[in-house]
Amino acid sequence: MRIVIDARYVNDHFPGIGRYVYNLLDALGQRAAEHSFVALYNPDLPNTRHAMATLARHPNLQVMYTHLRPFSLGEQLALPRMLRTLQAGLFHAPYYLRPYLPLPCRSVTTLYDAIPRLFPAEVSPRARLLFNLFTRRAVRASSQILAISASARADLIAAYRIPSARISVAPLAADPRFAPQTPAAIAAVRARHNLPARYLLCVGSNKPHKNLPALVEAFAQLLHTPDQQAELRDLQLVIAGHWDARYPAARQAAERAGLGQRVRFLPGVAEADLPGLYAGAELFVFPSRYEGFGLPPLEALACGAPVLCSHSSSLPEVVGGAALLAEPTAGALAAGMARVLGDSRLRGRLSAAGPARAAQFSWRATAEATVVAYERAATHAA
Repeated sequence: MRIVIDARYVNDHFPGIGRYVYNLLDALGQRAAEHSFVALYNPDLPNTRHAMATLARHPNLQVMYTHLRPFSLGEQLALPRMLRTLQAGLFHAPYYLRPYLPLPCRSVTTLYDAIPRLFPAEVSPRARLLFNLFTRRAVRASSQILAISASARADLIAAYRIPSARISVAPLAADPRFAPQTPAAIAAVRARHNLPARYLLCVGSNKPHKNLPALVEAFAQLLHTPDQQAELRDLQLVIAGHWDARYPAARQAAERAGLGQRVRFLPGVAEADLPGLYAGAELFVFPSRYEGFGLPPLEALACGAPVLCSHSSSLPEVVGGAALLAEPTAGALAAGMARVLGDSRLRGRLSAAGPARAAQFSWRATAEATVVAYERAATHAA
């Protein structure tokens, strides 16, 4: 079967989806060639993270260039024509914004979460309306839906009344480059970003559900713990990830707490620096209230960083017993930080458990689960 995958989302505007699509394509290309794959890719869009040309080494995968942009009205007509020309047996849309008109083949759509349904107050009414409208259309247009965790699958079934037989789970994985780092590599990353020897780390955007203000408040509480003030004197909190100016609450929380340079925001960390940044952290803290999967804590585990994360949504199924879990409140997070920082044996145990847990997830397994969904879509009615 010829399977066409929309790789136009491999661009800098979609770092998370781009990583997912690129790694999925690479893993699919390494499979036995019972299926062939065509990746539709737009080279006009900025892409500084992923070398699409390297996918050409896979004999069962072709990268086909198109100038068609995501979200364009033209894709509603042009993509069906392209699929007909390619004689596609199946189309995989990695985002809910996709063609909704009838296609010449069956299709699979990846849905990552139901955040606008679960946290309606944190998105605008217009964004919520559009998300629900187009997600419902994507569900109707798809023979199969792919979720990235069992938690997300349950949320999507409840939110959009998707029959359980029509939604499969294909968990994500950390890139192979996320692994324990040498002291020299860690020191080089620390020098490039002017970081102290001891820092707590969070990697993620500042969208409201990421809960960064609670993390900043927790750090402030930690620093004011009477019996630890001297020990934590040189500790910084580093928050790395895309910064959206619409959500300044974390910076405002740091200013209110008078933390000054004790909280560092690093919005432009290069992909190549992330493994060293994770590995050098005294503790990785992930306070998010909701994740469809949660790649940053898995990447931190892979790098051998001790991990503290919230016990919400998909995170427990991702980290298993290799991380300390806490409620996503400032008080609970502060208590968790104090517990890990004050117990070297616990830090050592968490650090040792991380790489083994991360190794239980692989892009090969993601590809295998995805192919099962493809075959189910091809052989069952929508």
